[in-house]
Amino acid sequence: MKTLYLIRHAKSDWSDGSLSDFERGLKKKGHKDLDTISSYMSLQRLKPDLILSSLALRAQTTADQLGKKIGYEGRIHYMEELYNSRPETLMNILTLQDDSYETIFLVGHNPELTEFANFLIETNFSKLPTLGVLAINLNIDSWNDISEKCGEIDFFIQPKQFKYYMPKQIRTTLPQEK
Repeated sequence: MKTLYLIRHAKSDWSDGSLSDFERGLKKKGHKDLDTISSYMSLQRLKPDLILSSLALRAQTTADQLGKKIGYEGRIHYMEELYNSRPETLMNILTLQDDSYETIFLVGHNPELTEFANFLIETNFSKLPTLGVLAINLNIDSWNDISEKCGEIDFFIQPKQFKYYMPKQIRTTLPQEK
């Protein structure tokens, strides 16, 4: 069995109209949400064997910070093909991955990630929000065998879940605001 984490980039910054969509970074809230989600993932000891990320700046920043905060020591693969790609492209990229990787984090964009999730699972997943993390257990032994409806949702988390209640274990791992 393989596990795929579909992770949408953190909240992006639209304040500079001179930047292309590809060049937009993260808002302050995006960085704060990254602290929360990465703390949760670290406490749950969720660590991938490989991180694949879109080449867009907001996705790169998300992948970099998330990897750093959960203690990922591997190389992050940045791929232009993960920006504005169809679910078929995402599937093709995954089929090329080495089978020694049991768990892959795929950091990208919507609507592509939501469409891909719905390709992989039986139930309808409505929308992956910014910094939403959808963990999918795939009923495959080789990435080459990935196919339609081969997976089922393990869990789904998003920053909004921690808006009103944040467990003490997460709260104590977050940087203190000055």
